[in-house]
Amino acid sequence: MMDATATNAPGSARTRILDAAERIVQAKGVGGLTLDAAARGAGVSKGGLLYHFASKEALIGGMLERYAEFCSASFDATVARQGEGRGRVARAFIAWAFGEEDTSPGTEQTDRLAAVCLAAFHHDPALLDPMRAVAARMKAELLADGTPTGAALAVLTASDGLFMAHIFKLYRHTDAERAALRATLEALLASSA
Repeated sequence: MMDATATNAPGSARTRILDAAERIVQAKGVGGLTLDAAARGAGVSKGGLLYHFASKEALIGGMLERYAEFCSASFDATVARQGEGRGRVARAFIAWAFGEEDTSPGTEQTDRLAAVCLAAFHHDPALLDPMRAVAARMKAELLADGTPTGAALAVLTASDGLFMAHIFKLYRHTDAERAALRATLEALLASSA
């Protein structure tokens, strides 16, 4: 039996609904997401779900807004862990892309949320606007961190490429290939200093 206080707490119910919806989208795509299935997966009534999300689009939008907040906070934390100075944001992109962060590609939450992002793109590309805003901010901070534009964009593109290769399971680099790529990106940053 569910704890009544947990199921009645709006933040808790909203979080459970979003978690359930993400699991459904990851397993079945947006086409498999129904309000009934999300409510069942969250352990709430359909009315309880509708209190938080009036439609499937609102639910997808809620998942993407949460993903945008997660990405923004993760990015800020990753940057904060890098040493001060020029190239700090570029080093953060490298740290994230190469698995040093709890939010790097391959972590359950990042992979689940990426699946939501991809599925939502096919459902309604406008739903990705919160993620586009976060990505634009991240790129702007990277281009403003003192790294020459070409080197900064190489780091950004390599990071995105590693992420997409992982998400789409296009290919998997060997440990030696990953080490060589990382060394090349770090050398590019060092030579740009």
